[in-house]
Amino acid sequence: MHVIGLTGGIASGKSTVTSFFRERNIPVIDADQLGHRTYEPGTETYERVIEAFGRDIVAPDGTIDRRVLGGRVFGRPDELKRLTDIVWPGIRKLASEQLAEFEAAGNQLVVLEAAVLFEAGWEDLVDEVWVVVVDPEIAVQRLASRNGLDPEAARARIASQLSNEERIARGDVVIENNGTLEELQARIQQAWEALQERLHDAAGRN
Repeated sequence: MHVIGLTGGIASGKSTVTSFFRERNIPVIDADQLGHRTYEPGTETYERVIEAFGRDIVAPDGTIDRRVLGGRVFGRPDELKRLTDIVWPGIRKLASEQLAEFEAAGNQLVVLEAAVLFEAGWEDLVDEVWVVVVDPEIAVQRLASRNGLDPEAARARIASQLSNEERIARGDVVIENNGTLEELQARIQQAWEALQERLHDAAGRN
C-alpha cells in the first residue's frame, strides 16, 4: 500500500486535493477529525489533557471545551507544546490503526491529511509528502472572505505555522495554489498523473 501525506497551511487548498482523491474512491484519513476523537470522554488522551490543564476545561456535557482549552494555549508556546505532546501521539495511534485497517482491506493507495504532518514528525507514516502552498497574502484574503477573520488575525495565524519555504524543502510533491480553482485542479491532475507513472514504474521493478 502506498501512503500519501498531504499537508499545507491554513487556506492553502488541502480540502480541494482531498476531494480529488475521494472522488476516485481513495480513502482519506483526516488527522483533524482524529484529533476531535482523542478529546472524547473515556479516551486516554481526554484524561491526560484534563490532568494537565484542569477540570475547568470540561463542559457541562462532559466533553472538553476546546474554546476554553484553546484560550489556555493560544500565544503560549510552552503550554501549546504541553498540549500537543499529549494529543499528537493519540492522533498518531488512531492514524496508524486506520492505515493498518485500510491495508488489510486491500487498498493500494491511501491519503493521510495532516496540517501538522511535519511538526508532529509523522513523515515515517507515509511514503511521500504532497505540500499545498499559497502566498501568505492570498491566504489572508481567503481567510477574510471565508472565515470573516480580520487581516491582522489572519496574518497572526499564518505566522504561527511553518513557512512555505520550510514545507517545500521537506515535501516531495509541491502544488501551488495562488490562482483560480480551475488552475489548482489542473495542478492536482498533473500531480496525479505523475503519481500513476511512479507507481506503475515501481510495480514494474517489483
